[in-house]
Amino acid sequence: MKNVVIGLLGTTMDKRGKGPARWETWRPTVGIFMQQDLLIDRIELLHDARDSRLANNVGADIETVSPDTEVSLRQISFSDPWDFEQVYSTLLDFAENYPFKPDEERYLLHITTGTHVAQICWFLLCEANYIPAQILQTSPDRGERVAAGKYHLIDLDLSKYDAISSRFKRQQLEGTEFLKSGIATRNARFNAMIQQIERVAIRSQAPILITGPTGAGKSQLAGKIFELKKIRGSVRGEFVSVNCATLRGDSAMSALFGHNKGAFTGAQTARKGLLAKADQGLLFLDEIGELGLDEQAMLLHAIEEKRFYPVGSDNPAHSDFQLIAGTNRDLQRQVDNGSFREDLLARINLWSYELPGLKDRREDIEPNLDYELQKAEQQLGHKVSFNKAARTRFLHFAQQPDSLWQGNFRDLNACVQRMATLSEGGRINETLVDEECDRLRRFWRRSNAQESLPSLEDYLSPEQVAEIDAFDQYQLRSVIALCRDSRSLSEAGRQLFNRSRLRKSSSNDSHRLRQYLSKFDLEFDNLKT
Repeated sequence: MKNVVIGLLGTTMDKRGKGPARWETWRPTVGIFMQQDLLIDRIELLHDARDSRLANNVGADIETVSPDTEVSLRQISFSDPWDFEQVYSTLLDFAENYPFKPDEERYLLHITTGTHVAQICWFLLCEANYIPAQILQTSPDRGERVAAGKYHLIDLDLSKYDAISSRFKRQQLEGTEFLKSGIATRNARFNAMIQQIERVAIRSQAPILITGPTGAGKSQLAGKIFELKKIRGSVRGEFVSVNCATLRGDSAMSALFGHNKGAFTGAQTARKGLLAKADQGLLFLDEIGELGLDEQAMLLHAIEEKRFYPVGSDNPAHSDFQLIAGTNRDLQRQVDNGSFREDLLARINLWSYELPGLKDRREDIEPNLDYELQKAEQQLGHKVSFNKAARTRFLHFAQQPDSLWQGNFRDLNACVQRMATLSEGGRINETLVDEECDRLRRFWRRSNAQESLPSLEDYLSPEQVAEIDAFDQYQLRSVIALCRDSRSLSEAGRQLFNRSRLRKSSSNDSHRLRQYLSKFDLEFDNLKT
């Protein structure tokens, strides 16, 4: 692994001495390369444009004492080296744009040179992991090796620096606002959860499980977590997102893990797969509960061992990815009915967060309404706003208990898009609001009738559900709902066959219902749990 020093040119101390006498004087930057037990492969030496001549001279002296070291001079600009905000912004820009490779290079951040303000900023950037480095501190030595001086490598102990860290509390707030897309949410529980997610995203590479209803923002949050990790340097690869509900049968294995040429009929070329594509990056598996048991087993192995076998291959492929899983299902219930692996759930459940639906965050409807209006403006290319009466009317409707928001933020996005598109001159009036409210009420009534029925995925595996026609799915859900509300198999049978049983001289409603359920491998008693 290469050793790389990052530091500022010392415009006073690095300038000490002229001619041959300079080799008898301690200069902090040059002295680093005179250490017998510290070999440096490259130095990134930052300097102001007005100090270019000094930077070139110091670089030449470094090459003299350490010919194998690559000297990289990087020009930056401090209009005022004692202005904290200006110095921090300049160094942050450098850190965010520098191509760190922590798996290939070891970084040493030299904080001896520069103003005290610059040294504090270096510390904060290192502590916040913008710069994945150890701190290198140099000092003069009164012994035999005066010109070389001494050096110390420092591992940060944050408990010693609470006073300094508190000065930069604002950076954490910026991180949470980033995850919330800058939306000033008012729900205290949601804000506390986002603050913890921000800390976990920066400090941990373990899987994260995001649960919550459809449209609650799981995909958007996963994308933001990736961007935050990218900024902080904990991922270098791509963000790979896949909806597991779209993966079925053999194609699921191939899509996730790839395949070799000729692995199955139609496999005319080799395919890498999504796990390989996510190497060094982040893989988001939305609706992970839809994966089959075989795919779950291979995924667990890939998470733990960082390797897996493409379809038709005897040689493992390697991928070091970070994982975020999303679902709107109760995975523990799926474990209980055998459709989800308990060991996989245990592995992805270290950090689990449930996103509340919009109806549980009604105080956040107004700030999210403003956010959706801004998005509509960008898409339509002109200003969009409510008149005062229309805004009041819409918020009154949106915050009512009988406003279901079943699609959550997708419903809110869709209704704002419709009103913005239909508005004249970008002005949303009361008529448009009334029409949209009526539209939403009708939509929710239709959807509520369907969604009040139990989900088949709570009782059957995804493979079983995939084999049932939509007509039979709706019928079976209705039967399950009635069975759950009945005290016995006989009572449920009497209600289900309430007409045909009258035309029979003798009827066995329990037997008929038992036979119907057995077609789907179901039993009445299991539906009651």
